[in-house]
Amino acid sequence: MKTSLRHIRCALAVARQGNITQAAERLNVSQPAVSAALKELEEHLGQVLFVRQRGQGVTLTPFGRLAMEKAQQIVASVLELENLGSDEDTLSGELTLACFEDLAPYCLPKLLRGLKEHYPGVEVTIREYGFDQISKQLSNGNLDAALSYDLGLPDGVQSTALCELPAHALLPAGHPLAGQTEVSLKDLCEHPLVLTEQAYSSQHFLDLFRFHGMQPQNFSRAYSFELQRALVANGFGVAVAYSRPFGDHSYDGQPLAIRPIADPLPLQHIVLAQPRARCNSPLANALREQALELFAENPGFGWRP
Repeated sequence: MKTSLRHIRCALAVARQGNITQAAERLNVSQPAVSAALKELEEHLGQVLFVRQRGQGVTLTPFGRLAMEKAQQIVASVLELENLGSDEDTLSGELTLACFEDLAPYCLPKLLRGLKEHYPGVEVTIREYGFDQISKQLSNGNLDAALSYDLGLPDGVQSTALCELPAHALLPAGHPLAGQTEVSLKDLCEHPLVLTEQAYSSQHFLDLFRFHGMQPQNFSRAYSFELQRALVANGFGVAVAYSRPFGDHSYDGQPLAIRPIADPLPLQHIVLAQPRARCNSPLANALREQALELFAENPGFGWRP
């Protein structure tokens, strides 16, 4: 065969890292060796796999995405062959796992620790992205899986629900609404609203109000969930959120009041999204089983009624 596992492994590493130099470091080989392997593979296949962008790494071409899907299947089959007859805990291989940036500090470390304990031979490359980048990277075939909310996910993925979270109100500790056992959207609409700026997020929360016939008129935006919490805790407004970290305080130590919302609102799901073409490999199954086990042991990840 003209194409070797060395060619495939180099190409997959570049696809995962989005950068030839970083891929070489990951493989512990020289950058020229990876570049040469890519050139040989593209010559064998007769088409370009990557678009090189000076100072911005590389991105897969449409043909490259298709080729890397096939390459991933080949590597998964080889790993399955190598693991044939081995104990489950000797499973080995590489995974590229993304996590929605606001969930990463609360969910990702425990998941990685569980994987390391159960499958020490599995190496995981992690990425933190917003919703739009998770969708893009899954679509481009650059990820083996993503841990995220069920928002903005592309076609062609299998989503495994890990837990469901109710929406709740974030209030400054001394806010007049903090004295109530629950608050309505109408109550919240009468105060400045702090939204998060991430793709799909602010629109989702505004749609919750609009569905109940309300249109917030006074709102500001923060990019991150933690900045949103800090602005609320310091009296800049109120907010609606799903995530609730352990400890109802902002990063600067200000207390927050968390109250249930009286209106019927849809639950939000944390999911593990995996490309369908890869979701049945031993590595994909091991990741999914570990994620399900983790969330079964930690329902809500900090959320408390």
